[in-house]
Amino acid sequence: MSDKILEMKNITKRYPGVVALDNVSFSVKNKTIHALVGENGAGKSTLMKVLSGVITSGNYEGDIYYKNEHCEFKTIKESENLGIAIIHQELALVPYLSIRENIFLGHEHSKFGVNDVYKMREEAIEVLKRVGLSRMPETIVSDLSVAEQQLVEIAKALTKHIELLVLDEPTSALNENESNQLLNLLLEFKKEGLTSILISHKLSEVIKVCDAFTILRDGAVVETLYRGIDEVTEGRIVQGMVGRSFANNYYPPRDSDIGDVVLKVEDWNVFSTAEDKQIIKDVSFDVKRGEVVGIAGLMGAGRTELAMSIFGYREGQKASGKIYKNQELIQNNNISMAVKNGFAYISEDRKVYGLIQMSTIKDNMTLVNLKSVSNNGRINFDKEINEVNTLIEQLVIRCTGHEQVVETLSGGNQQKVALAKWIFSDADIILLDEPTRGIDVGAKYEIFSIINQLAESGKTILMISSELPELLGMCDRIYLMTQGKIIGCVDAEDATQETIMAQLI
Repeated sequence: MSDKILEMKNITKRYPGVVALDNVSFSVKNKTIHALVGENGAGKSTLMKVLSGVITSGNYEGDIYYKNEHCEFKTIKESENLGIAIIHQELALVPYLSIRENIFLGHEHSKFGVNDVYKMREEAIEVLKRVGLSRMPETIVSDLSVAEQQLVEIAKALTKHIELLVLDEPTSALNENESNQLLNLLLEFKKEGLTSILISHKLSEVIKVCDAFTILRDGAVVETLYRGIDEVTEGRIVQGMVGRSFANNYYPPRDSDIGDVVLKVEDWNVFSTAEDKQIIKDVSFDVKRGEVVGIAGLMGAGRTELAMSIFGYREGQKASGKIYKNQELIQNNNISMAVKNGFAYISEDRKVYGLIQMSTIKDNMTLVNLKSVSNNGRINFDKEINEVNTLIEQLVIRCTGHEQVVETLSGGNQQKVALAKWIFSDADIILLDEPTRGIDVGAKYEIFSIINQLAESGKTILMISSELPELLGMCDRIYLMTQGKIIGCVDAEDATQETIMAQLI
């Protein structure tokens, strides 16, 4: 028997005007962890959709061999029945059902049409123990953290008796400790004989746990590297992904010309009215003109709640304290007031809070500042199109044109559209919440360059990131936040990941 559990040969997938996969051949050895890396839009997810049956047989060219058997999947169920499971970046759990109900949804144990709840509960307890989740099966999924929900997804896959597990960006919303726990779980699965395919933009993670690394670029395989045979470094992988070297410098230089304090927040408190709980506690900080200031903190520290409440998003919350802009006391009681006061907020969740996915690039970009392209309440479409095309060119947004629907863009290009929207609003104070989540190293560099350009033009920037290297590489100062409080501030050039983590833990 071959030592390969999976072979995909000469896979080609075309969409109108686009070749998403161009004669891709890809194989995975049994009982290994195989990394699939590449820029957004390189074809990674499309290849896995072909494997899982999302893209059905007959809608692509090429052949799939699983455990030496030729496969033509017409449905996702067919691939699952053979032992293949995919956990997508967007978790597919029903939030108001219990862990047990989610784990067995669609493949319940039943007798004579009646669900065997006792059997499912017992099996759920065993599989939760296997993935290291200390929760009862009756716990409602909406009460779980993102990391815990990720483990429920894995538990759900394990109950289907899989042999090949595909994980698409499983750590994108996890902090460092949670990510390490998940990676260690994959290593345990490998010891038990389970094969995994790991799609991730976090190259340090894939280098840590993977045995092989297939690099995709523009829908084609660049090369596959094997641990112990090839030289495997972040630099080599990045060069394969983007076609150029960053010479180990992932953060573009910035000419700093820092001015006076523009944003000052004093004694800021936020309460959850639903839970009667204080989320933000007496937070005070300031940011200067032309400065990029970071906020570091573990998941649950209150960073997003702080940024959103300053921006006027108060749903289910009550806020108090003072906000000053250029030494003048202002009120951001709602989002409209915040926008009028020159604030912008780029959300960590661009699909929910950042963009209208089913609308065009043009409509998304001009939404918050239509008055600038209007005369007497009527939109000047020629002016609007010219402004949008200029932004597309300036931000190097890869698209077919301003009428392309945002949902069809890669993650990096969606993030650029979100940035362009607020650049078009001409905001003075820009709040960035996880600006590079879920995007590749090449797109990250471009986003960082845009942030630097904004700072150099005199904008005031507050940046939240769970990636400490990003904060150290991009920021002038970093505030440290834990349990809703600011516990200190450090100069980025004098700080290290170790010194910051020592204070946050």
